[in-house]
Order: sequence, then structure tokens, then C-alpha cells
Amino acid sequence: MHLEILIEEPSAEAALQILIPKIAGPHLSFRMITFQGKHDLLARLPQRMRGYARWLPPDYRIVVVVDEDRQDCRQLKQQLETAALMAGLTTKTSTTPDGLFQVLNRIAVEELEAWFWGDFEALRQAYPRLPATLPSRRAYRNSDAIAGGTAEALERELQRAGYYSSGLAKMQAARDIAPYMQPDRNRSQSFQVFCDGIKALLTRGLRSDIS
Repeated sequence: MHLEILIEEPSAEAALQILIPKIAGPHLSFRMITFQGKHDLLARLPQRMRGYARWLPPDYRIVVVVDEDRQDCRQLKQQLETAALMAGLTTKTSTTPDGLFQVLNRIAVEELEAWFWGDFEALRQAYPRLPATLPSRRAYRNSDAIAGGTAEALERELQRAGYYSSGLAKMQAARDIAPYMQPDRNRSQSFQVFCDGIKALLTRGLRSDIS
């Protein structure tokens, strides 16, 4: 079993390189394909999917992960689905009658940092000076609905605690936080949907040859 994982930026790669084995097991084969931002990924996705449809081995699966970034989630998801379907690939949303599929499209609501907020225990292990009371504050109780942006909130609180005085370094933060994350305790709903999708892909992915 092998996953081709398409992501929009290097910080997502840094995090998922660590998180995918925690979700799917240490022996899963996977490769990250990192684009130059969300716009680049979306622009190149149809061509990329057509390429996959021509050569994808029967034991390969495709995962696409993008940030919501306050975009209409349904429209964004439909854009991802359409790229796969127009190439002749099967997605989880438009699965075959037997439940098999090749492509998993997932959206981080609203961005990757929401997944970090969802595991505050990991955040504090990475940055011990963060106040232990942060998750109890109304602004941070729902990691997927933090007002003003989850990355901005993370930068603000880390700076207050004495970290990243010159601005949040997203790649370094991902490398600091992800090793401490435990998927089962994460309170981000979009992260749990991502985990469930990965597990479903591995158990119900299409095994027959692509015609």
C-alpha cells in the first residue's frame, strides 16, 4: 500500500511526515508532493489527476489536503472532487456501490494550525511556557473556529509566551509540535475527519486495475 499525498506548502509536509505514520501505522509507504501554495495546487490539480489516471498502480491511493482559508468549504471540496472525477478516478464522496475509492480529498478547517490547537497537550510539550489555561478560554475552545485565524492566534500566544519574537516560523512550529501529537486525543473535528478518511482509504481503497 502506498499513498501519494498532495499538499500546498512545506509546513504541511513537515507535520504530515510525522503524523501519517501515527495515523496509518509505521510501515505504510507514502510520498509527499508539495506545491507552491494553495493556488498552485488547485491550478495544477486537474492535470495531475489526469496523469495519475494513466499510470496509477492498483495498490496506490491519492490524498489531497488543502486549507480552507475562509473559502466556501463546499465549493472548495467540489473543486477537488471535480478534478478527480473528470480524470476518471473514484473519490470517497462519489464512491462505487461496493464502497471502494482511490482519491481522498480533505480540507483543514480553517488551516493546518487548527490541527495543532486541537492537541493543546502537544502544543504545551513543544512550548512549555504557554499558559495551561488557554484551552479553557472561550476563544480557543473550538480549534476549528478560532476567530481571526488559527495561525495568527498561535503566533500571538507563542509571542506572549516568549517564542518567535520576529514572527511565527511555520515550518519550525510544525517540526516542534507534530512529534508530540496523538491523533486519538485531537479535538479538531477536521483533523478527525482527515484521520477517518485515511483509515477508510486504506481499508476500502480500490484494488482492481484502472481501465
